[in-house]
Amino acid sequence: MASGLILAGLGILAVGLSGRYALRHGKVLGSAVKQKLEALPNSPSLSKYYRGGFDPKMGRREAGLVLGISPSASKAKLKDAHKRIMLVNHPDRGGSPYLAAKINEAKDLLESRRP
Repeated sequence: MASGLILAGLGILAVGLSGRYALRHGKVLGSAVKQKLEALPNSPSLSKYYRGGFDPKMGRREAGLVLGISPSASKAKLKDAHKRIMLVNHPDRGGSPYLAAKINEAKDLLESRRP
């Protein structure tokens, strides 16, 4: 019984000392990590996501970006891309009605201007 109390006391001591160390030296380590993260290149070419809002009038390029396909993709690819992205973003499944409308607008635009 006494050895259990001694082990518990040593455990509390270890937690206290490690917490004290973290509070004293955490700011130095945090600033070093922050400097390393800022040194990383922040190029849009490294991101696979499009950084920008929607245009007032959707064009073929933007429609292709919304659906994740080439603006000159085949009807089968267009249908597959629309189905895939709508399964994730449908309003009935918790998606945004605005995004669903933009996805449908992109599909309609690419279907209507098919050569």
